Amino acid sequence: MTWDNFICLALPAALCWIFAGLAALRDKKPWIVNGLMITGIILFAVFIAGLWIGLERPPLRTMGETRLWYSFFLALIGYLTYRHWKYPWLLLFSAVVASVFIGVNLFKPEIHSKALMPALQSYYFVPHVTVYILSYAMLGVATIASGLQLRNMARGHTDRHLYAFMDNIVYIGFGFLALGMLSGALWAKEAWGHYWSWDPKETWAFITGAAYLVYIHMRLRRAHPKFTLWALPVAFVLLMITWLGVTYLPSAQGSIHVYS
Repeated sequence: MTWDNFICLALPAALCWIFAGLAALRDKKPWIVNGLMITGIILFAVFIAGLWIGLERPPLRTMGETRLWYSFFLALIGYLTYRHWKYPWLLLFSAVVASVFIGVNLFKPEIHSKALMPALQSYYFVPHVTVYILSYAMLGVATIASGLQLRNMARGHTDRHLYAFMDNIVYIGFGFLALGMLSGALWAKEAWGHYWSWDPKETWAFITGAAYLVYIHMRLRRAHPKFTLWALPVAFVLLMITWLGVTYLPSAQGSIHVYS
């Protein structure tokens, strides 16, 4: 399978996710929501697996390939959290954001080479990138939840269960983020002889991790609720800079972490 097949599987998957979110929002029968979400997830997983076989390597190298995993994990986590917490808005927002990344890949195609540079030919490659993208998806869902809670506060009430959901998913997402940083440090030691070099990507990763630690600290200290909730969107902006924005910084043009 190649990128020429992307639209044939990704577009139906995105439509399934969005219609599932709308069905959940309109309180339709659970089997409709579950059927649409599972169908979309399977279609997208089939494309990722087929592309993996076609490229003869894990599709984790380029920005377009990492967007694949972000869409997949965001839809999957949005669905699993919906099954547990029953927040239809969360499911719909997750589906829309996942679909946006699919749209970016459709309208901004990239060159996807089969070749891997020597530094990427490591057993750290797949787990390092995968846990990072998984953490990005989970923290993205937490950001959506914080937006819903801020909306609730503007209407004069809060949802205690939503706080519990945000805390749990941030803890897990931060755990994966820390695991990604740790595996990256071990990989850097193997590839370049040092664990950490304050490369622009590494620096922004550290800033992002610190921002989520600030949120966790404020929640444990029961700081001002509204200020605490805003910490998640701010942290997510930093995460997006780490993932996408660093590439465009002049200081990062010689970075080994810039996607190409």
